[in-house]
Amino acid sequence: MVRIRVLVVDDHRIFAESLAAALAAEPDVDVSAAGSGPAALRCLERAVAEGRRFDVLLVDADLGAAAGAVPAQRGPGSGPPPGPDGIALVAGVRVSHSGVRTVVLAERDDPRRAALALQAGASGWVAKDCSLSRLLAVIRGVLREETHLPPALLTGVLRELTAARKHRTDSERLVESLTPREHEVLRCMVAGLGRKDVAARLFLSPHTVRTHMQNVLGKLGVHSTLAAVALARRAGVRPADLAGDVVERSGQLA
Repeated sequence: MVRIRVLVVDDHRIFAESLAAALAAEPDVDVSAAGSGPAALRCLERAVAEGRRFDVLLVDADLGAAAGAVPAQRGPGSGPPPGPDGIALVAGVRVSHSGVRTVVLAERDDPRRAALALQAGASGWVAKDCSLSRLLAVIRGVLREETHLPPALLTGVLRELTAARKHRTDSERLVESLTPREHEVLRCMVAGLGRKDVAARLFLSPHTVRTHMQNVLGKLGVHSTLAAVALARRAGVRPADLAGDVVERSGQLA
């Protein structure tokens, strides 16, 4: 019998233990539980070291909220939220443990957050009060590369994903209007550098950097650095690699 290794990640201890016990009663399921994102990541790393990788993570959408953390409000196409939110954990697991399937467990249906979860790499969004048989069907389904959403959420999620794609396409078009030097300045802005740091990095005067930044804001149609950075992230602009992305003096476009 092929066994399925499941990790329940939820900071509500009673819920996590109850769900883990119900799943453990299945003859082909091995289950563990973790009470936080860091604890879940430690479980994953330990399992890899011991040669017994997990197959599926069941992650609380509001992970960390019980400790006072409030999930950030995000717009379409802005990617997964920061902090302890369960969707952020999904995004981290996709990067560090790409073979693990994740399913988000939610208190309520929320098309916007379900769309964010899918964008972060989740394979499913399931109500916490769904039946055990339904949850097991989802677990087995995601292992067959299926994506599972409640039927009532499908229209809303598709609308959110379409809007996110439109925002990304519009943002990409604006970013493409930048010159190579302006694009490099924007990458520095995305990395959080101020005008003086950008000037030092690109071997330009602060006055020249100020001009480039003003040109970037004008071409992107925004009025602040924060808005420019948000648009750049929607367009997929990578932050400047402050550790190894060295900018040469030769051939620079001042």
